[in-house]
Amino acid sequence: MNICVLIPTYNESRAIGGLVNEVQAAGLKVVVADDGSQDDTVKIAAAAGAEVLHSSRNMGKGASLIRGYNFALSRGFDAVITMDGDGQHSSLDLPTFIEKAENSKSPLIVGNRMGSIKGMPALRVATNFLMSKFISLLTAQSIPDTQCGFRLAKKELLTRIDLSTSKYETESEILIRAARLGFAIESVPVRTIYSGQKSQINPFVDTWRFFRFLLKDFFSRSGHA
Repeated sequence: MNICVLIPTYNESRAIGGLVNEVQAAGLKVVVADDGSQDDTVKIAAAAGAEVLHSSRNMGKGASLIRGYNFALSRGFDAVITMDGDGQHSSLDLPTFIEKAENSKSPLIVGNRMGSIKGMPALRVATNFLMSKFISLLTAQSIPDTQCGFRLAKKELLTRIDLSTSKYETESEILIRAARLGFAIESVPVRTIYSGQKSQINPFVDTWRFFRFLLKDFFSRSGHA
């Protein structure tokens, strides 16, 4: 299976170089989809050997994911593993995703941090728990950590999914779209790494964006019923 690692970034100069080196040491191609960083993220990622897709302005994490997925498909990759660029995802978990993908028919495998939440901020724990319960109900599948961006998506999903969002809600939209297409979504345990990084996610604003997406999607589907 030909797999690349996609890392969406925005001002991640502190961690991106080391992460690119670690992923390449695991034998995987690295694609960095940069979202208009104002620091040296692009220069450091390129110097480390990553293929860098740079946006001149900030479009949102979802826009970076879509750009990266399209690039990976154009290069003939069979699957894409996404990792955050801030060092919260460990390259040591990459073999877990690859082994699962090779032995599962599921086209979408999601990391699960909720088995080890030590160090995870309390607000993040609560948000992840509530959103995971809600999205599990929407998809009629058990997805213990729907907010985890550490994932593997196979080509068979990426060529069929049609995404309408561009911010942090895109990761939730992917789960919902995949379920509607009839795909099973599986999970694998991953490490939880928190070392004082400040998350760029606003739990209130981004939760509102998610529910706004659901409303727009509901009325769009009702109009075509």
